[in-house]
Amino acid sequence: MAEPVLNNVVEWTVSELSAALKRTVEDAYGYVRVRGEVSGFKGPHSSGHVYFALKDENGRIEAVIWRMTYGRMRVKPEEGLEVLVTGRLTTYPGRSSYQIVIDSLEPAGIGALMKLLEERKKKLAAEGLFDEARKQLLPFLPNVIGVVTSPTGAVIRDILHRLEDRFPRRVLVWPVRVQGETSAFEVANAINGFNALPQQGHLPRPELIIVARGGGSLEDLWSFNEEIVVRAAAASMIPLISAVGHETDVTLIDFAADRRAPTPTAAAEMAVPVRAELLATLAGLGSRKLACWQRNIKQHRKELSLLSRALPARDELLAVPRQRLDSCTGRLPRALLANAQLHHREFTRAASRLSPRLLSHRIERCKEQTSAFGDRAQRALRVYRDRHAERLRSASQLLTAYSYRGVLARGFALVRDGDGRPLRSSAAVNAGMRLDIEFSDGRVGATADGDQAPQPSGKAKPKVRGSGWSSGGQGSLFGS
Repeated sequence: MAEPVLNNVVEWTVSELSAALKRTVEDAYGYVRVRGEVSGFKGPHSSGHVYFALKDENGRIEAVIWRMTYGRMRVKPEEGLEVLVTGRLTTYPGRSSYQIVIDSLEPAGIGALMKLLEERKKKLAAEGLFDEARKQLLPFLPNVIGVVTSPTGAVIRDILHRLEDRFPRRVLVWPVRVQGETSAFEVANAINGFNALPQQGHLPRPELIIVARGGGSLEDLWSFNEEIVVRAAAASMIPLISAVGHETDVTLIDFAADRRAPTPTAAAEMAVPVRAELLATLAGLGSRKLACWQRNIKQHRKELSLLSRALPARDELLAVPRQRLDSCTGRLPRALLANAQLHHREFTRAASRLSPRLLSHRIERCKEQTSAFGDRAQRALRVYRDRHAERLRSASQLLTAYSYRGVLARGFALVRDGDGRPLRSSAAVNAGMRLDIEFSDGRVGATADGDQAPQPSGKAKPKVRGSGWSSGGQGSLFGS
């Protein structure tokens, strides 16, 4: 009887059964709130989704956070962190397993938050974001102050009132949410936005930034513990004051900021000095400067008076120069007269040397000397000319003696090749070579013939056949 009953059981496909289980689980549980420890967290997947598991001492459940939900989360999951999550329970047919799709995540109690905060603080400190060497000095009197805070809270009113009391300055407010899922992103974006403003743009670039928020619980202030906010504060090129919470509240942005203020009002006091105190200080410095200048003038006047007493009287200083001037004035007419007489005597002596008779005598002497010099010059010129003529004749005779034409006149001849170069031996003459033979009375052209009988040296001497005289009718020099 059991076998027919089994045959009547409804048949399911794997996909149908998985879908039925999925509907059953989702309908039975829907949204659940689960407490557990994050396990297997390796960061977001390449798709942006996050996969890990929640576990306790006796159980384990797979968890997934979709990309958009993960981006809005104020607290991110970390390995080993105990969290309290809310989400929908569902199944994953591909592995026949159930999982929770998380919509919100928060640390399970203050202890978990403090543990996460301490671990994050150590991590950022190891990167050097909290080093004192990175911190900048605050400007003494900034012209423009940028404030990152909620535009509707009491914080911005406290800062503006305190600045108005101390030293009014221009304030630019970048409105942000100071609590909630998007708060950290907005605060970081505001800090980066102030730094990105151009120096000469439509909006003036702040010279100081104040990040402010009122007091609250650790969860309320958690946005200012996020890495994105801490890194933006550390990277700010504009000096930054952190004024988050009350004096007892400590957030990670306080360590990355250039200065930490216990309250937003204290941040305004750090930002600007007291104008009345500055005016009083300037007035005091001006009074001290004037008094110092007056004392200096008085001291110099006293020293000048003492020095003037040590100097001699004016009449005493000028007495000797006056006497010297009077003496020179008395001697001046006599000196002028003596000088005129001296020049008159010199003039008379020169005039006596220039009398007509004396000049005529000197001219005659000059003529005689000129005539004598002329005769001597003519004799010297003739001697010089005869001497050079004799040297020229001697050189001409020497040139004639050394000239080859004398040799030609004694019956010899000068033989040249076709290019006009002298031939000094028969070995330089080749058969058929064109020759130029010069005698004492003219030249004749010839051609060398190689049929001559051998000479004692064993070499055949070419026969020369004449081609005619250039002047005269003599036949070949070597003709038969």
